[in-house]
Amino acid sequence: MSNAVETTTGETHDGVTIAPEGAARMFHPLVPGKALPGDWFHRIVPANIEIGHNVVIDSSACFKHFFSKRPVGLRVGSNVTLCRASLAAEENGLIEIGDYCYIANASLVCSERISIGSHVLIAGGVTIADSDFHPISPAGRIADTIAISPLGDRTHRPKIEVRPVVIEDNVWIGYNATILKGVRVGEGAVIEPGAVVLRDVPSLARVMGNPARITQ
Repeated sequence: MSNAVETTTGETHDGVTIAPEGAARMFHPLVPGKALPGDWFHRIVPANIEIGHNVVIDSSACFKHFFSKRPVGLRVGSNVTLCRASLAAEENGLIEIGDYCYIANASLVCSERISIGSHVLIAGGVTIADSDFHPISPAGRIADTIAISPLGDRTHRPKIEVRPVVIEDNVWIGYNATILKGVRVGEGAVIEPGAVVLRDVPSLARVMGNPARITQ
């Protein structure tokens, strides 16, 4: 677990070199239950996260929609960068990120579980979701709208399908790609920019299009 602390001397703590006081700081060590110095969003980082070494983040805005009440709602390995990402988790959500990952301006939207391996690169505009977060049928959509209305009863919401998403090691996910519920992306696969992935992607495959299809 990380014990990184803020310093104003340009020292290195837990593998992260902190800029001297007064210098611009794009990234800060991610420390559970702590605020980021100089953060424009002014929010405490959630305490129910497990962090490895040298994990950095640009702002606690990453956790604006993080509502997980699990003992551990986010588990991150070592040498990970989170830049303008959104880690959105519902009360029972768990997001897992392996080692040496870079997640830039992407959205991970988790009802129950999203697992990302090691050496994974996720580009801007990417969305990964393990649920539709609403019913699919017209009747179900109407019933759900009534249930979540100001005068409704959320306990009467229709059942919403949730299936975990797994991204294996060494995967590259290009700009504005979307990976939907129940998908497993195999090791070494490439998801081309703009792809909409509805089905499993084999290891070392390259997919593109909507819906995504294997190109090689």
